[in-house]
This record gives sequence, C-alpha cells and structure tokens, in this order.
Amino acid sequence: MTHSTTEPANFTGAAPKAGPMLAADGRPLKKSLARALRRQKLRALMLVAPLLIFVLVTFIAPIADMLFRSVENQIVSETLPETVMALQEWNGESDIPDAAYDAIYFDLFTAAEAKQHTRLGTRLNYEQTGISSLFRTSGRQLDDIGDDVHDALEDINPAWDEPAPWYQMMNAGDRPVDTALLDTKMFDMRALTGEVLEGDLGFAPAREVSDLLPRTAAAYTSWAIYTALVDGDIVAEEDPWESVFAALASDLQSGADVSGYSGPGADMLAEAAANLDALPAVDFRNVMVGIDEDWGALENWQTIKLYSPDYTPGYFLNSVDMQNGIDGAQMRPENERIYITLFIRTLYLSLVITGSCILLSYPVAFLLSNLPARSANLLMILVLLPFWTSLLVRTSAWKVMLQQQGVINDVLVWLGLVADDSRLVMINNQTGTIIAMTHILLPFMILPMYSVMSTIPPYYVRAAKSLGATNWTAFWRVYFPQSIPGIGAGSILVFILAIGYYITPEIVGGTKGVFISNRIAYHISSSLNWGLAAALGTILLAVVLILYWAYDRIVGIDNVKLG
Repeated sequence: MTHSTTEPANFTGAAPKAGPMLAADGRPLKKSLARALRRQKLRALMLVAPLLIFVLVTFIAPIADMLFRSVENQIVSETLPETVMALQEWNGESDIPDAAYDAIYFDLFTAAEAKQHTRLGTRLNYEQTGISSLFRTSGRQLDDIGDDVHDALEDINPAWDEPAPWYQMMNAGDRPVDTALLDTKMFDMRALTGEVLEGDLGFAPAREVSDLLPRTAAAYTSWAIYTALVDGDIVAEEDPWESVFAALASDLQSGADVSGYSGPGADMLAEAAANLDALPAVDFRNVMVGIDEDWGALENWQTIKLYSPDYTPGYFLNSVDMQNGIDGAQMRPENERIYITLFIRTLYLSLVITGSCILLSYPVAFLLSNLPARSANLLMILVLLPFWTSLLVRTSAWKVMLQQQGVINDVLVWLGLVADDSRLVMINNQTGTIIAMTHILLPFMILPMYSVMSTIPPYYVRAAKSLGATNWTAFWRVYFPQSIPGIGAGSILVFILAIGYYITPEIVGGTKGVFISNRIAYHISSSLNWGLAAALGTILLAVVLILYWAYDRIVGIDNVKLG
C-alpha cells in the first residue's frame, strides 16, 4: 500500500504586508473616524454655544467683575502718581516728607482741573472719615498761590502774562526733547482721565529746560497735554495753569542757576531770578496746611500711603470688621463692628427659615402626593397662587398684618389670648423676617418635596403594614427615607434664596432682622462703595460654596432629586 502525503505549497519571495483599513472615500479608517468625531463635537459645541455665551455674559463675567472690584484700588495711584512715589520710603510714623507736599500739590491741582479729585476723596473717605471734604475744599483753593506768583511775575515783566513766551521757552523746537518726561506725563494723564489721548500735541518739553527747572517743566507738560488732547486747544495760544507759575517760583527759590541758560526766555528768567524778593515764598507744606490744617494730620497721609497700591485687601478687611493699619490688619473699634454680626444673623435666620419651611411643607407635600389627582391639582393651584402676586405686595401685606395694631394682634386680643396692652411685637425684628420669608419661600420647598413623594410607590407602605409594622414604623422606616432627596433639594433651594434676600428683610426686619444682602444693596445703590459691596458678595458666595461642599460630603449631592 502506498501512502500519499500532501506537502504545503512553497512560496517564493516576501509576504505581502497588510495595508491600513480604508474608508469608503479611500482615506485611512482611523483618520476618517477621528475627523467624523471632531465634526460631531464641533456641531455639539455650536448647538450649546448660545447658552454658553449667555452664561458667560450674565453669570461668569459679573462674578469675575465682582471679584476684581473687591481688590481693585487703582484710583489712588492714578490720581496721585507723584505723591505715591514720594511716600514709598516713608514709614508712616515719622514727619511727613517735604517731597510729599510738593508732589500732592501738583497731583491734586491736575486732578482738580480734570474733575477727578472728588472721586479720590470719596474713595479714601471709606477708610478715613472726613477726608472727602479735605480733597473737595483743597481743590478749590490750590490756585491761590499760583495767582500770587503770577501777579508778581507780571509786575516784574508783563511778558509772563502772555502764552507765547512760555511756549517758546518750554517747547523743545530744534532742541533735544525730554522724552522720558513726556512719556511719563502722557501715561499719568491717560490714567487720570481714563481717555485714549491721541492727536497732535504740538508740544515737546525741552530737555535743557527740564534739567534746569524740573518742577516747571513737569507742570507745564501736564498742562500742555491736557490742553491739547483733552480740551482740544492750541498750546501756544493758551495761558498755562497757576500751578506752572507756582512751580517756576519754587524752582527759582530752590536755587536754580539760570545764569548759564541762553535759550528762549533767558532774559525773562534772569530778570525773575534777580527779583526773587518780589516773589511770594512758595513752600508747599505751608501752602497745603494753609489751605486746610488737616493736611498736617498724620492719619490722612497714612490713609493715602496704605491705599496707594493698585490692589488692596482693605475691602475684605472691612467686610470682617477689620481695617488696614500701618502695623498691619487690626480689628475695628467695637462700636464699628457690624458685618460679622450680619453674616452670623444671615446664616442663622436662613437656617431657621429653611427649617420652618421643611416643617410646614412636608405635611402639605405628603397630602398632595396621596390625594386623588383631581383634589391634588386643586390644592396645587393654591400652592402656586402666591406666585401670581407681586413679592413686594405680599411683603407689604405682612407688614400690615404683623404690626401691633394689625390683623393678627387684633384676632389674638379678640380671642383673649393676648391682653390689649401686651400686644405682640412681630414687626421690625427677626420674628417678622422669619414669618414673612417662610411664607414667601414655602412653595419652593413644597414643589421639590411633592415631585419626589409623588414617585414613591404606595404599596411599599402597605407591604410594611402587612408585615406587622405600625403606621409610624412604616412611615419612618419605609416612606421617610425615600422622601429625603426631596427635602435635600428643597432645603438647598430655600437656603440659597433666603441667604440672598434683601427686599423682605428690608421691609419687615427693621434694624434687627436685616441680612448682609441689605448692606450689599445699600453700598451699591446709596453709598456707592462698590468695592466693599463686591467684597461682601464674594464672602457670601464663598460661604454658600463651603456649605454646599459640606452638604455634599455629609449627605451627597447625588442623593438630591427633583422627582
């Protein structure tokens, strides 16, 4: 017998390599799938883009702006740039340096011409009471010393009263330009006015003059920039500010040697230097203290120095009843501490209101979820009925009902439960706030509870009873645990609404029932201290987020349901 064997075929040459899988369009399948996925993500992004933009503009951007305003403090450095520099080396306790008086005269003069000095006074008045009037009154009297110098120079040479000699002397023309001075003053003027300063200045400070008369060149340059780019006038045709005359007298009295100067106006300068006795003595310390003796008070200069940085923790310190001092943060006097008390009261009353809403809402939601649909719908209309009435009207109605001669007290007296001369005080205190806000926020607790309770199968309780459980045991062990998600959802909703309410506490709370939100509204609409309002709002937001985090850690936010 012969056996035949089948041998494998012999292949010659290299085996063909497997190529990449291709899609229908001939492209590699992997790249085609990645491209399709990118298109899907782009389409999804385009669909949610309107909502995303809306959230960014109406929610994220205001919060970011609030956070920025709570630390922003650029108004001091923008309004008093030279003063801030002069106070950098001052320790805040020794005698105020002469350079600070020199700087604040010119800074304040420019700010007064730009009508910005009152804004600065208002800002600093938040930290030092009375400093606002100091800036306001000083701005009206700063030109007095300049007028006196102007008259004296005009007596020496009438040409000082003409704009042309000033321009010829101060303008560089064919001479080297003091670029550093020009750039510095342009930057300071932009920051002060908040405007984009563009156009033909028609002036450039001569370096020769700025080296010889530094204060005069700086004052004239500030005036020239404001005249040309803010007022839109021609520098060569306008009379300079009185501060320029005061600066010239100060430079000459400080020992400026004009004998070697041979440029435009050399004869006028030499004549003025030769008649120094005819010029009023310009000592800016005496000038400022003469305007108002409070310029000699150490605490006013300390306030300027403390709040000269562009960013400050001062608003947050004020929010927790502290203040910024030379020695660091310190507590305010006891009679000025209000914000910590308001924060504690806000948290306490919000928790009480949330608890009262839970106690009142649970029976109502339980009844709604266990009644026939027709009866439940009728009662739900009554629950929603308050939404058809203005919040202000409902709050005002409680103000009428809760007062001592109101409906509730009249009924209690009529029933004999309260004596007529011992009527209950339920308005302008915490009691009125709790009652009114509980009524207003009650529907926000009922609706989440009802939506969860309506999904609990009724046969669970019946099964528990059939196994021998009492009504209480069946409720507590079977029904209540399933309703906790509704309690959690309603509690978060009511608590967050309560902690930010300000209309109702303002109307019925008086001085003892207002929330921190009332103080925030006051600073936004009345005192215009937006920085402090932003700091208070930021702290309130942080408190809510911390409580939310704690709730998530203890209960679990995943257990909160709306049905």
